[in-house]
Amino acid sequence: MTRRKWIGWFAVLAALAFLIPLTPWFGGGPVKAPSNKAKVSTLSAHKERQMKLATVKSDMDATALLCTTECARNFQKLIQHEASMPMNKQHLAHMMKMHKQMVYVWWHHQGGSVALGAKPSSAQLDDLVGRAKKRVMAGQDYASSPLQANGHRYMVIGEADRKHRGDGIVGVLLQDIVMKVEGHQRRNLRLVPYPAEGKYKIESVKPNSTTDITVDSGEDNGNASHYHINEVVVRFRQQPTGDEMARIQHDISAVSVKKLGYTYVFRSRAMEADDMMRYFKRSWHVAYVEPHYLYMTNDVPSAGTNADNGASIVPNDALYAQYQWNLPVIETEKGWTVSKGNNQVRIGVLDTGVQADHPDLIGKIDEGTNLVDQTAPPDDDVGHGTHVSGIIAASVNNGEGVAGLTWFNKIVPVKVLDASGAGSTYSVAEGIIWATDHGIKVINMSLGNYAEAQFLHDAIKYAYDRDVVLVAASGNDNTERPGYPAAYPEVLAVASTNADGTRSPFSNYGDYVDVAAPGMTIASTYPGSQYAALSGTSMASPHVAALAGLVRSINPDLSNVEVMDIIRKSAKDLGSKGKDKYFGYGQIDVDRALLAARQSTTASLQKFPQQVERRLAQIARKYS
Repeated sequence: MTRRKWIGWFAVLAALAFLIPLTPWFGGGPVKAPSNKAKVSTLSAHKERQMKLATVKSDMDATALLCTTECARNFQKLIQHEASMPMNKQHLAHMMKMHKQMVYVWWHHQGGSVALGAKPSSAQLDDLVGRAKKRVMAGQDYASSPLQANGHRYMVIGEADRKHRGDGIVGVLLQDIVMKVEGHQRRNLRLVPYPAEGKYKIESVKPNSTTDITVDSGEDNGNASHYHINEVVVRFRQQPTGDEMARIQHDISAVSVKKLGYTYVFRSRAMEADDMMRYFKRSWHVAYVEPHYLYMTNDVPSAGTNADNGASIVPNDALYAQYQWNLPVIETEKGWTVSKGNNQVRIGVLDTGVQADHPDLIGKIDEGTNLVDQTAPPDDDVGHGTHVSGIIAASVNNGEGVAGLTWFNKIVPVKVLDASGAGSTYSVAEGIIWATDHGIKVINMSLGNYAEAQFLHDAIKYAYDRDVVLVAASGNDNTERPGYPAAYPEVLAVASTNADGTRSPFSNYGDYVDVAAPGMTIASTYPGSQYAALSGTSMASPHVAALAGLVRSINPDLSNVEVMDIIRKSAKDLGSKGKDKYFGYGQIDVDRALLAARQSTTASLQKFPQQVERRLAQIARKYS
């Protein structure tokens, strides 16, 4: 087994530990594996929970490995760079500034030593650091087991100088990121009730209703939607006059009124959603009135040419060869020989924001917006948006961290989810319209809910009619219930796959699924200038959004309908023959999609009039 696919196969083995004894519980449509066909359907609640817990454990272990591997690589780079030069304390300080998880570093070089940072007060840590120093000076590397001290998780590593015995670096690494990933993924995979009821006056209800239900466990999330109990969304058939609007606000004791396009969000001081909905239906001529739903995250060598199976590009990013199984499996390396992207085609990420100064995202982030707090930049206070953004656009071939799918396409962060990872219908709809009005041609939405909201659908149609490719995650509840916005016909709905091409056990499914993409234990950027491995359809969706950006880069004349059609038709068929509810048309294939897009640029004489007509329509839309 190659080191390159370690994370992917580790996740598969973690899942198989639960799959093997559960064979009698499986039934339904077939799913294609590399060598045989297996039956797949919904697991029992207990077995599904065990499967998801195994996925969380896999993500935690992989994140810990990413942390230690990346730091060890950086220690070796410093050792090799400084091998023949006097010790440069400034270079060590710069490295620690860029990697804040290095809380204490001791460097022995050419007979002298220097230590920077603050070593946490712990006798156990002191003992581990002492052991690491002895091992390094003996010419051996060292890695301790994780250690809990003072409420934090630490690990000690040592990297020996390969050429100068006695020299090397020892570091104390803060690994709180592993605990953050655990909490993040327990919410993301719906292992706990999420979001907490009571926060912002939120209630859990049956989808497409205001019938209250109790969400006591993560399993209950699969049949629940969430809404603001004191808010409703209204679209009038005839716009109210100023006097009529004043009357409405008086009647419902309005605290606030927000308007987006032709639609209003009313918040009442005294009335709840049911009462307000009855009021508007009885007293006003409305196109629709509905609860104000919430949407949540849907997570879980040097460059050159390889002659095997055709040309390909293998980047030199530090964590790529060992941990990024997801890019080779969808033929990204071959696809890069066709197109690496274009910085004129920007990809909007509707999410929790982004760490814009992450070392692996510098230069890849365009100015976005924060629709949760318009006085602040779209910074990421959760981690989800930074991880999604790295899957799409982490710098490629820079010798650092991970590689994104695109080399040149930039991310435009649109913060629509708050610090809890949830956001309202209004903020998501506003984000779609903002991105569309600011020239974004591809939008990723790794978020969802089980309630249809006409308000959100109006925003989706607004973007779709303006030639935007919309991509969304199907959800992480292992259910056939359609999730939105993924299930809207204007949106490319994405399911999740494992390293071996099987369906991820948490992935939602249904006739609305268009394609599948890798979503199990995906390595990407994370706040704090770190890297984490997360699982979820939230991770699968940005693979497809990035591919849409690459397709539009190589052939900007393609309409959104044509881009979506290319992605579907070029996918590698998995499961039962043809389109099925688990994989849609299959797993995306970057190389085949880009070749199809490139071939479309050489228009035949028969297609020339249609291309001219399409181009004129694009110009008309731009100036209308």
